[in-house]
Amino acid sequence: MNTIRVRFAPSPTGFLHIGGARTALFSWLFARHHKGVFVLRIEDTDEKRSTLPAVKAIMEGMSWLGLDWDEGPKIGEQDLEFKGESQGDYGPYFQTQRLDIYRKYAEQLINQKKAYRCYCLPEELEQKRKEASKKGLPPKYDRQCRHLTSREEEKKKEEGKKPVIRFCMPDGGKTEINDLVKGKVVFENSLLDDFVILKSSGVATYNFAVVVDDAMMKISHIIRGDDHLSNTPRQILLYQALGWELPQFAHVPMILGADKTRLSKRHGATALGEYKEKGFLPEAMINYLALLGWSTEDSQQIFSSEELINKFSLDGCGRSSAIFDQDKLLWMNGEYIREMGIDELTEKSFKWLREAGLVNGALNWDKVSAEKKEKIKKAVGLEHEKIKLLSEVPSLVDYMLKEEIEYDSRAVEKTLKKENVIEILESIKDSLKELEDFSISGLEEGVRDFCLKKELKTGKVFHPLRVATSGRMQGPGLFALLEFLGKEKVVKRIEESILLLGGSK
Repeated sequence: MNTIRVRFAPSPTGFLHIGGARTALFSWLFARHHKGVFVLRIEDTDEKRSTLPAVKAIMEGMSWLGLDWDEGPKIGEQDLEFKGESQGDYGPYFQTQRLDIYRKYAEQLINQKKAYRCYCLPEELEQKRKEASKKGLPPKYDRQCRHLTSREEEKKKEEGKKPVIRFCMPDGGKTEINDLVKGKVVFENSLLDDFVILKSSGVATYNFAVVVDDAMMKISHIIRGDDHLSNTPRQILLYQALGWELPQFAHVPMILGADKTRLSKRHGATALGEYKEKGFLPEAMINYLALLGWSTEDSQQIFSSEELINKFSLDGCGRSSAIFDQDKLLWMNGEYIREMGIDELTEKSFKWLREAGLVNGALNWDKVSAEKKEKIKKAVGLEHEKIKLLSEVPSLVDYMLKEEIEYDSRAVEKTLKKENVIEILESIKDSLKELEDFSISGLEEGVRDFCLKKELKTGKVFHPLRVATSGRMQGPGLFALLEFLGKEKVVKRIEESILLLGGSK
């Protein structure tokens, strides 16, 4: 195979999760690095659990990350709507649309005496497993149907039994995998049983469908999680039985939580969409996912997409499990946000600003008035350094943009309910009313002057003034905040805080 062809083949039984997104990313980077082809295939043979909403969620998650595919299902332009169409020469790209192909090759294996029909009922198989377990034997199928005569098969059919099709495993020998990440891995064939390749419903099982699809779609490299390593000997034997060229395998380490157990909801969000909803940037997510099981020799941490494509190599994939660290992801997202211009940051925060009622009901950023845009952008700019998530933006700037503010009870208790605070606020209010220069420098000079004249330490004035005008103890620089609010609003808020404390205007 001269052309590098890789695939991401998720099962649409739920949302795209972190592990799947990492597998998709590694496959995409490998394809892009080698100027190859990236294929998206939907493995929906789990008839009970596969759903169309899950298909759409997977494609939307990949599109959000920027993982475009060269072949696979098409999505519409409107809200990434799936339309059931495909792009590429090796479709269809849904396994449920390829059932006739699987049946064809299953029959070929039967004709070549490399597979056989098995009529054992599920309850019979369960009984066999129990008996094997009692004898301390592995729960393998005993091959009862492997050597049925034609007459015996006819009798089974007359009884109305629907067969599955099983693959004839070799009696002995070894199956060797020269894995591009794990190295040489050897499996004893005697430990593997005659596994089912086609269910009685006519639907192919995972191990059979994936081999047929990868061969038919000319996949050159299979990059996947190492939880699939145990499936690989069965798949290699199927390739050999069908006379097909083997692809190269690369099994990347699993992703674990901080407690070294398999990543699950108890470690935090596992669905990619949850991170999007929380306000993570796709660029940061891509960067972080790339570092889960892969690294460069110089341990670089921050990458652009172009750098990842240029530097990605399977040689950089480790063999040890990767640890998913929510704190590091949050830190990385903050780094990307700090590198972002205020205009772009504010526009990307629109969804959350709108939900918080800060854009006067506008349905999109373009509909926000120029004056309102400038005010929001200035407020965001004041808190830029603190923002780690897009979803945090409203809570950091809402008190600057709303007429009314909510006073944090802890801030009131700790700062405003102190001796002489009402008198200090009354005095500073009058001083600010008279201040002509309400710029940052003018405010700093005026307030510091006030402290000197009143013989007050700056903290005695600065802290109550911040809480009185913002309702909280943290925020941007005090004088930048006062300038942003403007004289009228600052005076009004000081008066409201005096009333809150039981004083008078």
